[in-house]
Amino acid sequence: MSGKKILFIVLGLAVLVAIITGTIIHSHSDVLAVTTSRSVKQDLDANVSGTGQIRPKTFVNVGATAFGRITHLYVKEGDHVKAGDILAKVESVQPEATVSAQNAAIQASQTDIGSYIAAEKTAVANVAQAKADLQQKQLDYNRAKELYQNQLIAKQDFDSKAAAYDMAVATLDQRNAAVAQARAQTSSARGHMDQAVATQRSNYDSLDKTVSRAPFDGLVTNVPVREGETVVVGIQNAEGSTLMTLADMSVITAEVKVDETDIVNVSMGQVADVTVDALPGKVFKGHVTEVGDQALLRTTGQATSTSTTGTEEAKDFKVVVTLDNITANGSQIPDELRPGLSCTAKITTAHRSNALTIPIQSLVERDAKVEAELFKNNGKTSPTAAPAEPGKAALLSQGVYLLVDDRNRLRVRFVPVTTGVTGTTDIEVLSGLQAGDEVVTGRYKTLRILKSGVAVKRDNTIAATAPTDDSSS
Repeated sequence: MSGKKILFIVLGLAVLVAIITGTIIHSHSDVLAVTTSRSVKQDLDANVSGTGQIRPKTFVNVGATAFGRITHLYVKEGDHVKAGDILAKVESVQPEATVSAQNAAIQASQTDIGSYIAAEKTAVANVAQAKADLQQKQLDYNRAKELYQNQLIAKQDFDSKAAAYDMAVATLDQRNAAVAQARAQTSSARGHMDQAVATQRSNYDSLDKTVSRAPFDGLVTNVPVREGETVVVGIQNAEGSTLMTLADMSVITAEVKVDETDIVNVSMGQVADVTVDALPGKVFKGHVTEVGDQALLRTTGQATSTSTTGTEEAKDFKVVVTLDNITANGSQIPDELRPGLSCTAKITTAHRSNALTIPIQSLVERDAKVEAELFKNNGKTSPTAAPAEPGKAALLSQGVYLLVDDRNRLRVRFVPVTTGVTGTTDIEVLSGLQAGDEVVTGRYKTLRILKSGVAVKRDNTIAATAPTDDSSS
């Protein structure tokens, strides 16, 4: 074979390769590049987040219980105290003097009672003497009466014995009255004594109120007063002085606000992870112990039931998460965890084990009938397809675009799916897909214009080079 023929053959083959290559390039010039992901089985959690602050379950404002100047403050902010510990003292000169005066009055009453008891005993002895005398006078009277009837004594002697007898009777009555009077005086003295003791209890209470004690074990979170300041007791229409705030840190809660769109998924007993801005890296386990049923305006925090405005604005609901066993990561909650610290609670509202999941961004809404027709016609509308009825909205179905290998060429097909629990980035698929199915996940612009039957090419480098979605475009 001559060299000229070989040259022509080589040139012909090169032209043929160029034509084939150009044809392939031209045929792929309109192919959409898509990012994809496969449906996988994994454990899935649905979470709801809320922000708020750390609060003790129980806290009290220790108010002034006596009027006067503060003489001693025994604690400062941040101190831990035990139940019964003395927190502060107010000047107590007047209450102490009142107690001393009343003690003297009680001692005087005790002396009076002793005197009246002695008088009562004397009166009882006098009664006994009067009874004995009456018996003697009665015997003399009876004897004189018998002698007088027998005319053995004169009338004058008989009258004398009768008068003596009558006097003895009167004397006994007088002595009995004296006993009753003495007993009444003793009883009255005892009543005065009881009154004085009761008054003294009141005096001791007033004196005790000059000393403030811790009602329970807790943490001193606020001390707004100083030694030397004068404090007052609250009355009906005026608030009294607050000495300090005491928080019971044995039970700690996170009080957070949850958006109104998420509150329907929150219920009692759900587990939660609480993080505190001031303690990075620490996660506190807890559970939901209170779900508010009153909507709060996001801008003011005011309950909608008490708001007088009709402004339609975003609302939140209060949710309380109680930290479990006051432990975090296996250790005791640190002392740095204080009331008022900002926190975030991530509440697990649902859990699925070994659930079939896909990325949330792969979900789209399409007319399933139209998409099925498009797939038959390689993404083009059939000229025989019936036009949509004017004024009638399309019946949209939720689904994904599934990658289909059609004669060594990738195309997409819309598949309706039923979803379940929604996680942070993935969503549960209940029907429509199988594990390992490859679905289109982006980009957003591509998903917005994508149709069934369209040829695509897999290019997951897009996700690597463009981590942010351009959904705002």
